[in-house]
Amino acid sequence: MSAPSANQRREFLKATIWQLMDFSRTDQHRGVPPPPLEMRAPIEARLVTLPAPGSWQNVKPVALEAAIRRRESRREYSSAPLQLDELAFLLWATQGIRARLDAATALRTVPSAGARHALETHLCALNVASVEPGVYRYLPVRHQLVLERTVPRLARQLAAGAFEQQFVAEAAAVFVWAAVPYRMEWRYGAAAPKLIALDAGHVCQNLYLACEAIGAGCCAIAAYHQQRMDELLGLDGEDEFAIYMAAVGKQ
Repeated sequence: MSAPSANQRREFLKATIWQLMDFSRTDQHRGVPPPPLEMRAPIEARLVTLPAPGSWQNVKPVALEAAIRRRESRREYSSAPLQLDELAFLLWATQGIRARLDAATALRTVPSAGARHALETHLCALNVASVEPGVYRYLPVRHQLVLERTVPRLARQLAAGAFEQQFVAEAAAVFVWAAVPYRMEWRYGAAAPKLIALDAGHVCQNLYLACEAIGAGCCAIAAYHQQRMDELLGLDGEDEFAIYMAAVGKQ
């Protein structure tokens, strides 16, 4: 399949959801039940219960203007671990649930088209206090982490998957957001890719700002090897695949 031309790419970016889709053809219009808010954790899976909002002793108040002024991409990190409440805060700030509207819809700490929230947060813990190194998935409904897999030389494999950007291996944690396209396609059909990309930007900006409250640096990563990263996370590359990354480490 040939790559779209420059003009086709630009026309897609300019198109509104009303131009890209036909609501009468969506699964929502057909009466198909919406997909769930999060993927289920296996019954036997190892779970990490995260400190709840309001109990984060290591999260300090920071003025919004100051956080915006200080926000920048940082690629150098200290050897200090992320504390569990700091990690809980970052996860909540990027995908936390503020209110449940029904069994399949929730309001979160970031905006999403139609509250569809088509992203899953996979957390590669490298240096987090009280958390075994490994690949986890954030369960926003339960505010827990589920251990998905332990990976030998995880830091090294992450750097290799990010085209040898070595700062990735030196981070305390690497956030990898994976798209679950059907969550957005259920309502928005052909407009879903554009909307999912917008959602990823909202999420990562919240991570940058939240890092300012815990003395951590953050660097977004769009340069990664798609197949390697999907395999590292155990994703099928079709119904779920990596779409954006960010490394986080204490300063």
